[in-house]
Amino acid sequence: MFRVILVTFFIFCPVSVHAFDGMAVELVRVVDGDTVIVNIAGWPDIVGHEIGVRVAGCDTPELRDKRPNIRAKAYEAKEAVFLLLNTAQTVELRNIRRGKYFRLVAEVYADGTDIAIVLIGAGLAQPYDGGTRPSW
Repeated sequence: MFRVILVTFFIFCPVSVHAFDGMAVELVRVVDGDTVIVNIAGWPDIVGHEIGVRVAGCDTPELRDKRPNIRAKAYEAKEAVFLLLNTAQTVELRNIRRGKYFRLVAEVYADGTDIAIVLIGAGLAQPYDGGTRPSW
């Protein structure tokens, strides 16, 4: 059964970076400042329904950080992402790819604006390229 699911996954969800550029999605919820859950229309439910997406280009503080000031910044980042995406006419994923933990990583746009750039500009995130995470 696992093999069938895995084969189905690779058939319907190629890893090509350019295959799904500019894909509009439905926001389900915001997990934290750099992770969102979306529905991807046209993808099979097993891989496109309530799928987690890591926001490319930035890292935000962790909600479970032991330091109160960092935790507060994490909640502020989460709220900012919620407001950006929840009020947007269009939420879009660009340059979709698999990350080092095999999850989806994509540039996330709200009405054509890269939310990673907004978060970094607001001091709620740091630039991140997938390597060693910055310290807070």
